Amino acid sequence: MTTLPDTLPLFPLGGAILLPGEVLPLNVFEPRYLNMTDDAMAAHKLIGIVQTRDGGTPDRPALEAVGGAGLITEHAETEDGRYLIALQGISRFEIRQELDEKTPYRTASVDWSVFEADRRAPEALINSDRERFTALLRGWFANEGIKCDWSTVEAAPIVRVIDQMAMVAPFAAKEKQALLEAGDIRLRYDLMTALLERKLAEGASGIEN
Repeated sequence: MTTLPDTLPLFPLGGAILLPGEVLPLNVFEPRYLNMTDDAMAAHKLIGIVQTRDGGTPDRPALEAVGGAGLITEHAETEDGRYLIALQGISRFEIRQELDEKTPYRTASVDWSVFEADRRAPEALINSDRERFTALLRGWFANEGIKCDWSTVEAAPIVRVIDQMAMVAPFAAKEKQALLEAGDIRLRYDLMTALLERKLAEGASGIEN
């Protein structure tokens, strides 16, 4: 996608982020988000995933300032009227301003410029980075009792491992948001490494993380 739109429909989700290149499956059932999906399919097929934060109301929660845009690459309707869709991460964005439109879902004008690097190939990380990261990951998985197919992890590009961890690991919402907002993959690697080191230290000292 060469041109990104100035406005996006927003899908608020607590504890969920979408990073470039990754896939987020969604089960869409609320009428307003079914409407949003229909409108997106008829336009640029893009949806903005944004974490909720404290504040607002149950029907209109406060939103983080940075989200991830995903392109609808899979779309199926179930017999009971739900949509099963998959979003392919395209780029992160900053919310400039929410728009007062007549749609039942929220929309915003967005700024892509801060995350221009998301549309370029990610930088390579040196082998020692991978060895260190894998060692930390093995230690944390062992502490958490998480089972893993390590042959798959070790065969995957480290960029993919870091970004998939950021999306699916049981981190707190604020930790996920910090990983989402990290400027590039190098900064995300540094932040993820520091996060795993802290969690391992807390586990070793008996502090609940």
